[in-house]
Amino acid sequence: MTSVDYTRADFQTDQEVRWCPGCGDYTILASVQMFLAGLGRPREEFVFVSGIGCAARFPYYVNTYGMHSIHGRAPAIASGIATTRPDLSTWVITGDGDALSIGGNHLIHALRRNVNLKIILFNNQIYGLTKGQYSPTSEVGKTTKSTPFGSVDYPFNPVSLALGAEATFVARTLDMDRNHTQEMLQKAYEHQGAAFIEIYQNCNVFNDKAFIQLTGKEERTHNRIDLQHGKPIVFDGGAKAVVMRNGEAEIVDSSSVDPGAILVHDETRPDPSIAFALSRLSHGPYGPTPLGVFRNVERPTYDLEVNKQVDAAKERLGSGDLNKLIRSHGTWTVDANSNGSA
Repeated sequence: MTSVDYTRADFQTDQEVRWCPGCGDYTILASVQMFLAGLGRPREEFVFVSGIGCAARFPYYVNTYGMHSIHGRAPAIASGIATTRPDLSTWVITGDGDALSIGGNHLIHALRRNVNLKIILFNNQIYGLTKGQYSPTSEVGKTTKSTPFGSVDYPFNPVSLALGAEATFVARTLDMDRNHTQEMLQKAYEHQGAAFIEIYQNCNVFNDKAFIQLTGKEERTHNRIDLQHGKPIVFDGGAKAVVMRNGEAEIVDSSSVDPGAILVHDETRPDPSIAFALSRLSHGPYGPTPLGVFRNVERPTYDLEVNKQVDAAKERLGSGDLNKLIRSHGTWTVDANSNGSA
């Protein structure tokens, strides 16, 4: 692989960035551009595929190959790219509405198949592009234009969903924390297989301060649980800790338990049950909420296994003949002079 010296400017395009002033998407875009520049990898070896929504404008603003596709179908299109061009680094940019509504099946199947994709889900808990309707991650009771009396839908927890689909890499970060975001991007990039990152992203027009409990100067100290591989899970200056009881993760006062009882985070644990339990500590950005890598395990990738089969078939059967294949079985000759009778 050729190493190239890049700056963030090399990954910026000549397109006007058209998001609302103050939108969290700007920060995510900057984080991704800086991350890509730091890799030193040719721009031509990256592909960004998006669906529909505010986040879906992303490929226009990153100076790589890219495709603005259709609603919810970005994982399917990206799966084809990753399978036929394993030499490329393929990324999916999606939002909570795009990925978890019409695109839900495409998302979970890309994850369970372990296609070598990096999927970034911008979660602002609202439909921003269509002007403020509730989304699959909006909280119960959310009052919007489409739920004037409050939403009665129970929302998805994207991290729990990804773990339930047995994704081999699952992480969560915040738009405002560039360093943490770039750390999660790096780990996802290094992972072989389907990598899923949920980014809490503020929509300052239709859902402002939805993540204030994790971003506010006072609130974040008490509510941000940073998951670090191989370290006990403690937060709030060490005053609080996480333990496992009866198969569930619980938050306790650190002083109330033996230090040996505090859960030590192991993102490489093959069984996803503890990672899933951690994802259930909060159903959204409310109260103590884990951030970081929940799971990072190895499993054969879909694209590698498919290409192994193709190579084996070529070795056994030789080069294919499409004309021969089409005419190999079930063919008929139509008599142009026939009157249509049997």
